This record gives sequence, C-alpha cells and structure tokens, in this order.
Amino acid sequence: MSTRRGFLAGLVATGLIPKPSWADAGAPSYLAAGMLPSGDYNLFGLTETGAEIFRLPLPGRGHAAAAHPHRPEAVAFARRPGTFAIVIDCAKGEIEATLESPEGRHFMGHGTFSPDGTRLFTPENAYNETSGVIGIWDAEHGYARIGEFVSGGVGPHDICLLPGTDIFAIANGGIETHPDSGRTKLNIPIMRPNLSYATLQGELLETVELPREYHKNSLRHLSVRDDGLIAFAMQWEGDVNDNPPLAGLHRMGGEMVLAEAPADVHQRMRAYAGSVAFSESGDSFAITSPRGGEMQVFDSETAEFLSAVDSDDICGLSSGEGGFTYTTGKGIFGCVGGDSPRSPSRHEVAFDNHLVRIPSPDAA
Repeated sequence: MSTRRGFLAGLVATGLIPKPSWADAGAPSYLAAGMLPSGDYNLFGLTETGAEIFRLPLPGRGHAAAAHPHRPEAVAFARRPGTFAIVIDCAKGEIEATLESPEGRHFMGHGTFSPDGTRLFTPENAYNETSGVIGIWDAEHGYARIGEFVSGGVGPHDICLLPGTDIFAIANGGIETHPDSGRTKLNIPIMRPNLSYATLQGELLETVELPREYHKNSLRHLSVRDDGLIAFAMQWEGDVNDNPPLAGLHRMGGEMVLAEAPADVHQRMRAYAGSVAFSESGDSFAITSPRGGEMQVFDSETAEFLSAVDSDDICGLSSGEGGFTYTTGKGIFGCVGGDSPRSPSRHEVAFDNHLVRIPSPDAA
C-alpha cells in the first residue's frame, strides 16, 4: 500500500511538486529596509498599496535588497560600505545564508540576479587595487562565491540587467574609499564616474563618461525600461551651489542625455538624487532627494521636466500602479500618477533609501 511519504517522494522525482514562489510569502510587490522606533532594523514586504505583509529582522541598517526572480528569497545588503549580505527565505522568515565579502572587498549596498536566478551579482569596492569589481555568487549552492569581473570603473554602486539580454549596466560612482579611512572620499579632485556595460560573463562592452565639467557627479543609481533605456541618478561631490544636472538617460551605443528641472525647482534637490525609477508605463522617469524633500519627474523621450512632488525625507522610489510609488524616512508610503489617486499611508518605520520592485511571475 502506498504511503503519503512515498507519494510525495514520487512527486519530487517527477518534478510535479510546485516550487516555492513569492505567492508563498504573501505575494508582496515591494521590498524595503527600515528602522523601527525601537531602533531595530527590518526588511519589509509591502503590497502595491503599502500594506505590510511581513517584516523580518536585519542585523544592522539595510540599504537595498535583491529579489530572486522565482523563489521567495531576498538578499538584503548592509548600508555601504558593508561586508555582509543576508539571504532571507521570506516565506519561512529564516536566514538561508550569509554572504561575507572577500578580503580586500566590500559590498556597495546593491545587487541583482541572473535571469534564471542561478547567480547573484554584487558591485564591490576592491579597495586595495583602487578599482571596482562585480562579485559572482552561486545561488543554487548556498551562495558560494564563484568569481568576479572588473566593473569598468571605480566605486561601482548599482547594477541592473537589460531585459531580454545577458548585458548588465553598471553605475561606477567614481569615488575611491578605503576601510582605513572610514567613509572619507579620497579622490574627489580626480574622480571619473561612468556608466559601463558588461556581459554576465564579464566582458566589458562599453563605457560612457559624463562631460568633463561634471566629473564630480557621482553616478549612483539606475533604472531600466523594458526596451533597455537606462535612467540614472547622480550625487554631486563639488560645491552644492553649483547645481549640476542630477539625472539622465542613456541607451547602449548612444549619447548621454542629461535632465534638469527649472533652476528654482532644481535647487531644491540640494545637489543630491537618492533614487531613480521609470514609471509603470515607461513614458516618464523620476528622481528623489531626501536632502531636499523633493521628487522630480521627467519625460523619458526628451528628458524634459514634467512635475515635482514635495515630501519630507523622500528617497525610496519604484514604478507603481499608473505611475510611481515612493517611501520616506518619515514612514510615508505614497503613489504619484494613476487614474485613482490614493492618499499616502503612514507606517511606524523610518524607511531607508530604496524601494525594490519584486519581479512579477510573468516577468520571471
């Protein structure tokens, strides 16, 4: 007589048992790190409207997370420069693995998966070599480190995959740091940020630099549209009164197009853009400034300024229903755009810098 155990073993052997998915973690739309009033740090799973689905403890302040494209698994990165990243099973609420950066490397707060989810790629500072690398981790075998390749610049911060390709876009911030000097920036007078493109195998395909007068504009964060158009956000390391552009667009093989709001609006950003995202439709993109309490929206084809939204300590940003979704350090979860505007919701949490969209089953 067959037993339940035997029956399940048979299903496993034939591959008929459904693999865990984000639905098993409550089908969250977003991941966000944040600090509770108690001072404890957590990773939150949020719905499209900002309702909390789960909160999972972190050992320290988080920055961004990478969502696995298939499994309910998130890699939460320490605020940069950090030496740890935590792999969390969001359905079970358990730590699956802890990544430690190799000697001479530290994480930069971001990472992304290969399309099939078998590998994790992490921007890292190779501080003894004054260069940047992309670490490679085996997500199928305990997240063992299996290699690295050069990022194409100094201080790689963010990385994203061009949809439908095996090509990464890499934001090389251009800032040299070293653990012996804490967070001191060591090369501001000669920094050279760039946007690089490389294959999953590490072949460097293209490197694009900003105009020379903007060499102190640290290229930090990226968003990618379905057709491969990149929007980028920057943080100025020169005189705050210079008011340089803080955002731009680039398509591989083309020229950078810089975006700037009218002077009086642009000055509110205080020379700092913390996050960038395309809207749900892709016809606009936005940047946020927690220092200025400002979101600015631009046209994705012309880079022309469209509108601004004020919200104290705004930074986290992602696509949302009909437009954009944002979070703030004051606990606000809000939406901009769409046919049915919703009032912002408030949480008893100080959300950190980034709001990460979880891939939909169709996208995966």
